[in-house]
Amino acid sequence: MRAIISVIGKDTYGILAKVSAVCSEHKANIIDVTQSVLQEMFVMVMMVDITAADCDFSALKATLEKTGEDIGMQINIMHEDIFNSMHRI
Repeated sequence: MRAIISVIGKDTYGILAKVSAVCSEHKANIIDVTQSVLQEMFVMVMMVDITAADCDFSALKATLEKTGEDIGMQINIMHEDIFNSMHRI
């Protein structure tokens, strides 16, 4: 099962490292990453495989949201199926 993580906020050092560390801690394998900095705003989208995750989806979501609060970013995660449904024309 795969999920999409989005990260948005003011650019600062270590954002990718902190989000990647949470994924690694919970055995969510990062498949792909794209990121951009638009003026001072940082935007990142990650696709992760959560098949081997050591916690349930809601616990991973809560951990990522808490990490976002700690670093002043908005971090969201959603199942790939929901993401695809939301972005279908």
